[in-house]
Amino acid sequence: MSKLGNLGARLHRGEIGYDFVKNRKIWYGLSILITITAIVGLAVRGLNMGIEFQGGAVFTTPKNISTSVSQAEEYAETASGHDAIVQKLGDGSLRIQVAGIETDKANQIKDRLSDDLKVDAEQINAELVGPSWGEQIANKAWQGLGIFLILVVIYLAIAFEWRMALAAFIALIHDITITVGIYALVGFEVTPGTVIGLLTILGYSLYDTVVVFDSLKEQTKDLTKQTRWTYSDVANRSINSTLVRSINTTVVALLPVAGLLFIGGGVLGAGMLNDISLSLFVGLAAGAYSSIFIATPLVADLKEREPQMKALKKRVLAKRSQAAAQGETAQAETADESYGDEPEDAAPAAVVGPRNQPASRSRGRGRPSGKRR
Repeated sequence: MSKLGNLGARLHRGEIGYDFVKNRKIWYGLSILITITAIVGLAVRGLNMGIEFQGGAVFTTPKNISTSVSQAEEYAETASGHDAIVQKLGDGSLRIQVAGIETDKANQIKDRLSDDLKVDAEQINAELVGPSWGEQIANKAWQGLGIFLILVVIYLAIAFEWRMALAAFIALIHDITITVGIYALVGFEVTPGTVIGLLTILGYSLYDTVVVFDSLKEQTKDLTKQTRWTYSDVANRSINSTLVRSINTTVVALLPVAGLLFIGGGVLGAGMLNDISLSLFVGLAAGAYSSIFIATPLVADLKEREPQMKALKKRVLAKRSQAAAQGETAQAETADESYGDEPEDAAPAAVVGPRNQPASRSRGRGRPSGKRR
C-alpha cells in the first residue's frame, strides 16, 4: 500500500488525526481576514464586467492582419472613447471588444477602425449587444444563483438538519465572496463563463461538505447514550476520516483547471479561457478549505449549544478527569511497589502512593523480609 493510502486508512480508523475542531478559532480568523480583503477589493476596484453585462460591440477583423494587439487597442480606444479589449485569435484575426457604447455609434467606430487598420469596412464583422440585454443576463445570473442556494439549504435541512444546512450555506457564501473578490483584485473580465464557473465550484464545495456531513451523521447516532466522545470529537474524526478523499478530489480537479489558467491563459495567451478558469481554480481551492475548516467546525459549534450535547460534554469531561486521576493513582502505586525491591542500604525514596500502603507487601517480594544471620 502506498504511503498516502496507508495514511488515509489510519486517518479513517482514527489511529491518527489532526484536531481541526479544537483550532477552529484560527480558521475562523483566517477566513474573516481573507473575506474582508476580498470585500475591500470588491468595493475599491469593482468588477470588470464583460460586454454581455454592459452592452457594447465586438469587432472581428480579417485573418492574418499585420496590426499588433497593442496598436489595435489604441485605435479602438481612440475611435470609441472607451476602454477596449483586443485579443488575437488562432487564425490571425483580431477580436476587438468595446463595452458601454450605444449601438447606433457602432457603425462610426467600425468605419474609423477600417481606416486605421487599412482594411475594407465590409470585412470587419460587428456584433452588437444592447445594454438592456446585458442587464437581463445579469439579473438572470443572480436569480439562478439565488435559486441554487435556496434549493441547497432546503435539501440539506431535509437530508440532514438545519444546523448543517446553515453551516453549508455560510461556507458557500464564503466561497463566492472570496472568488468574486479575487476577480476584483486581479481585474479579470466577468462573463457568462464566470457565472458558469461559480455554479460549478459551488457544486464541488457542496459535494465535499456533504461527504463530511454524511460521515458525521452516521457517527453521531445515539451519541448521547455513551460517555466517551463529545460531538466535537466525532466531528473532528469525521473530517479526518474523509480528509485524504477530499484532498485527492480537489487536487485531481485543480490540475486541469491550472492547465487552463496558467498554461492556456498565461503562456499561450488564450485570454478567453481566463474568465472561467480563474473562477474554477479559486473556487475549488476555497471550497475544499471551507468544507474542512469552516462547515464542520461550525456545525460542532451550533450543535454543542443544545442542552443534550452540553450535558454530554460535561459527562465526558468528568469521566476523563476521573480516568486521569485514577491513572495518577495507579502510577503512584507502581512507584511504591518498586521501593521494596531496592537494596536495604539504599536511601529511602519518597512514597507517592497512599500512606496506608502496607510495607510488607512490597518488602516481602523476591526475598525474605528478615535479616540474614
